[in-house]
Amino acid sequence: MVDFSPPRLFRRHFVGALACSAGMLSSPGWAQSSRANPAGASVLQVVDMSPSQIDVSKDFLVGARAAWQDLNSRGGLRSKAIRHVAVEVDGGPQSLRSVLDTLKAMPECLAVVGSVGHRTASQLASLLQREAPDVAHVAPWLHAATEGQNNTFGIFATRQEQISHAVKSLSVMGVTEVGAVFASAAERTSYQADLEQAASSLKLKLQSYVPTTSLQALAAELRPDSPRILIFLGGTPELMQFSQGIEKQAVQRYIVAMSDVNLQVLQQLGVSRFTPVIATQAVPPVNGSQPVVRAYREVLNRLYDEPPSPQSLAGYLSARYAQEVMGNLDGGLNRTNALQAFSRRLPIDLGGFRINPDPKRKSPAYVTQNMLAADGRLVG
Repeated sequence: MVDFSPPRLFRRHFVGALACSAGMLSSPGWAQSSRANPAGASVLQVVDMSPSQIDVSKDFLVGARAAWQDLNSRGGLRSKAIRHVAVEVDGGPQSLRSVLDTLKAMPECLAVVGSVGHRTASQLASLLQREAPDVAHVAPWLHAATEGQNNTFGIFATRQEQISHAVKSLSVMGVTEVGAVFASAAERTSYQADLEQAASSLKLKLQSYVPTTSLQALAAELRPDSPRILIFLGGTPELMQFSQGIEKQAVQRYIVAMSDVNLQVLQQLGVSRFTPVIATQAVPPVNGSQPVVRAYREVLNRLYDEPPSPQSLAGYLSARYAQEVMGNLDGGLNRTNALQAFSRRLPIDLGGFRINPDPKRKSPAYVTQNMLAADGRLVG
């Protein structure tokens, strides 16, 4: 099903979105696109709308769509409108395989841009490297290094870089002991070594926790002498569960989460009434003064009835990066030339957001932090 005239989007309540997700996911190949000539150039965006990813993915998609609509309103690329096609998947192998079928039916597609969430972006990177190496996979919401994947061009801080930033900020605050809460055994396997390395380099004592039954039960089992500052590795739904158990604790604790946690959703649900949540972000603050952030807020306000969020800013930046590179490629606007342009991996400054897509980069990735205070205010 293809929608050629997307309406202004209105924020859907997180719980309501989860409630309807089962019906939505019954059609993983469902797509929507902006109004444009189907015979012209296009870009494809793969969006994971499974329950564990929807809070990040829906905001990321809003930011990306805003950027492509804004580009077309200003004449497109080289006076050519770019059709933005978003394909929703459920994160499963079958729905990801359908992406390849979609690409085969779109010879005019210049690149896959802004795939989200992290697991889908990672799986898609491997799939495209193996079966569609001629397609550029640009600015995905990917938190792992991309060495060996010659057609994936990441622009956001990896999970290791986010962890290092979070741990370093805690050491500067004088903290000597932190807890690491993993949403599942899979997260522990993926990130335990990175956390231990970061903590060891800063001489921080680290105590790890992984649920045996539920995150809510794990939180309720914390002892009074357990670390008061907890680094959380998981998404928004998992943090919601953990917070429900934390609220029953007599000792106030602070949670440091990564960029897959949507603070706006937590704010709407009021889950931080007793526990401040600090989120490590791979983008500038949404209230920042950088030219690209101001442009993002203006476009979002003009096109969508949505509040700014780090996730939608990330989607906007992913599209803007793709537009910047493809607007300056050599030769005609086609898939081959687009891949060659991205393969140069040249550094770019997008109005204050500096990008170096070279996996061997020496410059640090962009990482910031903001906080959802116990009184419900967003700070930073």
